[in-house]
Amino acid sequence: MPNVVFDASSLIGALLKENSLPERALLLARVHDTICLSPEVEAEIREVAARPRFRKYLTPGRIEIFLDLLTAGAAIMTPIIRVTDCRDAKDNKYLELAAASRAEFIIASDDDLLVLDPWRGVRIITPADYVRRFDSGTVR
Repeated sequence: MPNVVFDASSLIGALLKENSLPERALLLARVHDTICLSPEVEAEIREVAARPRFRKYLTPGRIEIFLDLLTAGAAIMTPIIRVTDCRDAKDNKYLELAAASRAEFIIASDDDLLVLDPWRGVRIITPADYVRRFDSGTVR
């Protein structure tokens, strides 16, 4: 199964809205690929999900259930090679994880990552583009 990396924006989109493209991408990735996480990426997802502006959209416990499901099936790794290719330095963690995991895709909703496509042989695509691959029947 190929490895994939999700950025926090895509995962928060999946968390906030059921049946959204980010959620569909995440569910497809759980079935067809291996989702890769690093402690740094997981920490950002937890921090963003806990922001006060999102509390009114989430039922109690939904964040923890979502994160438990995400991490239960994920490959956890700690990148050791630092990357500085992204114009937004805080997004380099996704590139580092993609390089360490030999990911085929980074699924991103962040323009700072999307403009790098392709990056060192890794495709950086939106959740919609990832879902479209399955809808069109072009998957492997």
